[in-house]
Amino acid sequence: MADVIRVVVTGAAGQIAYSLLYQIAKGDVFGHNQKLALHLLDIPPMMGVLQGVVMELQDCALPLLQEVIPTDSVDMAFKDVDAAFLVGAMPRREGMERKDLLAANVKIFKDQGEALDKYAKKSVKVLVVGNPANTNALVCSHYAPSIPKENFTAMTRLDQNRAQYQVAAKLGVGVIDVRNVIIWGNHSATQVPDVANASYTKNGESKRALPDLDNNWVNNEFVPLVQKRGAAVIAARKLSSAMSAAKAACDHMRDWWQGTQSGSFVSMAVISDGSYGAPKGVIFSFPVTTSGGQWTIVQGLTVGDQVRSKLELTAKELLEERDEAMAVCEGKL
Repeated sequence: MADVIRVVVTGAAGQIAYSLLYQIAKGDVFGHNQKLALHLLDIPPMMGVLQGVVMELQDCALPLLQEVIPTDSVDMAFKDVDAAFLVGAMPRREGMERKDLLAANVKIFKDQGEALDKYAKKSVKVLVVGNPANTNALVCSHYAPSIPKENFTAMTRLDQNRAQYQVAAKLGVGVIDVRNVIIWGNHSATQVPDVANASYTKNGESKRALPDLDNNWVNNEFVPLVQKRGAAVIAARKLSSAMSAAKAACDHMRDWWQGTQSGSFVSMAVISDGSYGAPKGVIFSFPVTTSGGQWTIVQGLTVGDQVRSKLELTAKELLEERDEAMAVCEGKL
């Protein structure tokens, strides 16, 4: 077995972490031969609940799990970690707008960025799940200047998984048979689900998806359904997505850590270099491939006029969020 790696999960007493921790600890993310220690961070009032989570992890008798450290101290939580799942954030509730989350959450991610900068390994891979995820990741990166900006990502894999299921159902195939559905931009209602480069396999034959998907369905049903799926789950459950969010976080980190499959790319929100006209310096979701723990934006893909116009809207939102978040961090709001 490989040497023990240290993985921190914030918001560890919460509902997303409850689904996430078992998948990590049994080897679904970092590999079934990778021993690990879990650092579980939450706020002081949640320490009693967190102790119950620790007991359950112990009772699972998972062979890869070497140590569990529950704590309300960021110093201890981020000490020498190799990977970070930043889940803890004020949750979005029914009727809340994304901007309502900014003032409360950016301060959390400023503190965690400073802690990562001070205590974590400089090679740490950081996945921000807590919303607004793209901007929280940007804030976190800003306050961790000694860690490469490429090491900070935000999760749009949940949106990709949602989109992939809808395409598969429409085409009458399994989700495993659909590849290269893209989510561009922000993890918000302005995100841009895109099937122009998607393909699928049916009866042993690989095909482009778009000729077999009706444009009316794509534009008027598929795109708004994916964009608004999070709000629909909240309306139904009265709670935000948890099981599906945990699965997507595992998918994201697994592909980053272990590499994407040949011929396939995945959606990750990463620091923008200006590809496809996205503004530089924001955390923007692109199609990427991964290898050796590094991601690379896929270049040269078809981007139609309709998609490109939507990219401008999601870019505008990210720039507005960035400016507002930084103003909060600097005490101007």
